[in-house]
Amino acid sequence: MNTSLKHWREAATLILAAGHRLRADSFPSRTPLTSASGSPLDSSSGRSHLPHQARFDYDVLMLKRSSKSGFMPNAYVFPGGMVDSSDFSSEWLDIFKSFRNSPNFGLRSVTQPMETRPPMFATDRFKLGSPISGEVAFRICALRETFEESGVLLVVSKQEEKSLLKSIEDRCDRVQHYRVNDLCSTELTKWRALVNQNPSNFIRMCRELQVLPNIWALHEWSNWLTPKRRNPRFDTAFFICCLQEIPDTLQDEREIVRFQWSTPSEVLQSYQARELWIAPPQFYELSRLCRIPLLNDLHNFSSQRATEGCEQWLPVVSPKDDLYISLLPGDKHYPLDMSVEAEVDTNTDHQLEELQDDSALHRFVISDPNTINLQITITPRNNHLLPVLERTSTHTSKSQL
Repeated sequence: MNTSLKHWREAATLILAAGHRLRADSFPSRTPLTSASGSPLDSSSGRSHLPHQARFDYDVLMLKRSSKSGFMPNAYVFPGGMVDSSDFSSEWLDIFKSFRNSPNFGLRSVTQPMETRPPMFATDRFKLGSPISGEVAFRICALRETFEESGVLLVVSKQEEKSLLKSIEDRCDRVQHYRVNDLCSTELTKWRALVNQNPSNFIRMCRELQVLPNIWALHEWSNWLTPKRRNPRFDTAFFICCLQEIPDTLQDEREIVRFQWSTPSEVLQSYQARELWIAPPQFYELSRLCRIPLLNDLHNFSSQRATEGCEQWLPVVSPKDDLYISLLPGDKHYPLDMSVEAEVDTNTDHQLEELQDDSALHRFVISDPNTINLQITITPRNNHLLPVLERTSTHTSKSQL
């Protein structure tokens, strides 16, 4: 754990996609990945129609946080949570002993230059007293939290370990879609309770059951920081994983009071209909997923793209009357020096008019908790996806900002 952080707590979350059969009115044609891999949308402010939910052959797991939660009560979120010191424990060296000769236990290398890597990945953990890198520890955290909150356990058995090790040595691509463990429900229930009591029991569980956390099934996706003036504040690594089929899922009855498997399009439509609430990062990532409605394409894209790395995104939020403009990196008015956590002043009409300049836009425009519009004219970095957005809301037009 990075004890030098002053404002943020490190965390990890998992976008978990799982396959289902296409519905009768679906369109089984292959997703046009050429339109998903980079160029700005041809409509103004990056707006287009959400794909119909029937086009998706997968669902995404969303968990509803308790109303008593101290962070985002009642929000629907991806499974995940705060890093525990045990995620960086040297005991993992013994658990992953077959992979110790491979850098980061055989995770594929990221081509992104170290100076542009998000600090949570670039930080030298050995200097902080841990032999476990952030690349590994944050994946362990995401898997542990997913197990705690939803009961979904992604592990590699001893029988699978040898073939996985060989594929790493041969530099072969991994199996396209991963299956959930086949442990009996009684065993899972027992260990889940123990891990909820103490995160370090996740190590004990892996040792006694002779399994490995399936860190290789998780692909780096994004890195979001909680904006200034929000508490608590988190520096969160987002990963993505594709499963062949929807696993059995149970909420933990503590922080999580409900779970829901839905297509990305369904979640966004429910949000717009005020049937549920999601935070801006979830809105952005679900809108990205709407680019790729087929699971096989999503797995291939996320697996290949992950080697490009990701940017660290700290939204800079500025209020203006009944609107909030939240700038993201790449926007023309995003502060160049974030070391002082600058804010953009939109208190005058002249300054607001400057913010409406569409030469380089990458921002949320939020008029109320259930009305988010994205304005994007930039090309995403790291070979990532642009969001797909619904044509809605007059708040998107410049004349009404």
